[in-house]
Amino acid sequence: MATVQLSINGRSYEMRCDDGQEAHLHELAEFIDEKVRELAESVGPTGEPRLLVMVALMIADELFDAYARIHAMSSDVAGSGDSQAAALEACAARIEALAGRLAGA
Repeated sequence: MATVQLSINGRSYEMRCDDGQEAHLHELAEFIDEKVRELAESVGPTGEPRLLVMVALMIADELFDAYARIHAMSSDVAGSGDSQAAALEACAARIEALAGRLAGA
């Protein structure tokens, strides 16, 4: 297991991850940090716990939208051939894996 230092909203967090996943974890933290900064600019001063919950809800909303689009696309191509459906299933599996990593972080 590797240990990485992440910075979100000006705070440093030490996290553990599988070896080789360090760069990906940094990328995820940068994504979250950007969302936090964007939200903080739009809502003004608010407590950090509330800000982080709001960002988590925004990201969850984006994830749910992605699931809905994938479901709609898979329904559209259900009769179009197994290769397209397999590609969509692979995409859905990747999104689910990302959601699992975000939940565990």
